[in-house]
Amino acid sequence: MGMYIIRRMLLAVPLLWAISLLTFILINLSPMDPAVVVLQAQGVPSITDELIERTQQQLGLDQPFLVRYLNWMLDCLQLDFGNSYITGQSVWALIGPAFLNTLRLTLVSAVSIIAVSVLLGVLCALQAGRVLDKSVRTLAFILTAIPSYGLAALLVWYFSVRLDLLPTSGMDSYRSYILPVLIITISYAGLYFRNVRSSMLSNMNKDYVLYGRASGLPERVITMHILRNSLQVAISIFCMAIPIILGSTVVVENVFAWPGLGSLSIRAILSRDFPVIQAYVLILAVSFVIFNAISDMINAAMNPKLRNGL
Repeated sequence: MGMYIIRRMLLAVPLLWAISLLTFILINLSPMDPAVVVLQAQGVPSITDELIERTQQQLGLDQPFLVRYLNWMLDCLQLDFGNSYITGQSVWALIGPAFLNTLRLTLVSAVSIIAVSVLLGVLCALQAGRVLDKSVRTLAFILTAIPSYGLAALLVWYFSVRLDLLPTSGMDSYRSYILPVLIITISYAGLYFRNVRSSMLSNMNKDYVLYGRASGLPERVITMHILRNSLQVAISIFCMAIPIILGSTVVVENVFAWPGLGSLSIRAILSRDFPVIQAYVLILAVSFVIFNAISDMINAAMNPKLRNGL
């Protein structure tokens, strides 16, 4: 298992390098000159070519592309993403707290999604084709079809405005998590529980289930074996759900004024704050690679046959 983990981590290195290069290239393809953005943020009334050239030298933008990329990559390895073009603050000072706030919301939501998905998936698989199964799938289809911002507005109106039970914004206490987590859970659990259900139904028709019943094993024990084998497929989905949620909290964070990456990224995009945008894209891309590797390692730990397939 140790060699498998080492090989899997080594495979991630060239992918992470490619991601960093693409991130740097895409940001540099912007038609807006970063020097102009900085001068506009400083409120310079008249932007001349001389000012632009001087600002480019100060930012190191006059250096060759490869030199700028290598310097940026080495700085990123030390969690130094430069300074914001708008505020002048360190990008990490801006994005660090926002990342932690989004990560808290993501992890709580992921736990909720996994619990609801597994519970509904198992229930629907055990009641396949019956009223419960059809009702849950129909309700899940309806709820996931509703845009998250519409569902968020509806829940805020009912629970916060009409009943005055939950806060409408911020992250002051555990009560602030309830509505955002509920919105994210409804949006994703309605999709993921279908994978658990499908995997459960597939395993129910395997030979080991027939042999177990023929041997007189209790139905509870057989169900646990089915669930364990079914979760090997679902683990990859659940692991990848974390970076997906991490990158898709923009709507929820803006509706509930959550001080996270989503809110910060919107402000950075609107103000063309390139260093913040670069850091945001890089962090999300790296999180996808990391959680994909984690899912592979968990699956390999559960199924030794996969360790020789790398």
